[in-house]
Amino acid sequence: MNIVLLGAPGAGKGTQATVLSKTFGIVHVASGDLFRRALEEKTELGLKARSFMEKGELVPDEVTISMVLERIRKPDCRKGVLFDGFPRTLSQAQALDSRLAGERKIVDRAVYIEVPEDELVKRLSGRWICRKCQTPYHEVSSPPAVAGRCDACGGELYQRADDKEETVRERLKVFFSQTVPIVDYYDRQGKLVRVDGNLKIDEVSAGIIKALRVESV
Repeated sequence: MNIVLLGAPGAGKGTQATVLSKTFGIVHVASGDLFRRALEEKTELGLKARSFMEKGELVPDEVTISMVLERIRKPDCRKGVLFDGFPRTLSQAQALDSRLAGERKIVDRAVYIEVPEDELVKRLSGRWICRKCQTPYHEVSSPPAVAGRCDACGGELYQRADDKEETVRERLKVFFSQTVPIVDYYDRQGKLVRVDGNLKIDEVSAGIIKALRVESV
């Protein structure tokens, strides 16, 4: 089973990806991890990506898709793949389908973790990081014992610029403008599974697993 995992920043995709990967025995392929590894290893595709990034340009879909396909051709992906962070745009979704067809593969399901925008803002704008050891905290769900100080090393906690409310709302605006067409695309294909992400982590996991098992019968 090849699954595309969709959800806004703060929806909990990373957490759910780990659960789904273990439950269904499929490989978790995160586009961000692929980019970092390709850049570190200085692969041909990594160098191509860097040439655009250094000029402040978006990495072309062709390079991104080639990187993803290179990864899923490896033996550990034969049982299936969980795509996380990709596709990000409708053109990427269409190109992925086209390239997968050449590999005699398809996207079987697209899971969309839905969370209200105000909840996403609360989750994202409440994040704080330790300057010394980078331990993350959240002012609501996982606050430090002493305000402004890291439990682990005593370092000062700070908030990243992209976690401030005004920046978060702008990030979400961009996300939804790009993602709605992708959601519609998979919905028209009858592959979309919508899951309520405004629940406890284990309840969201259970909802996704149940939906995928029902859909695959």
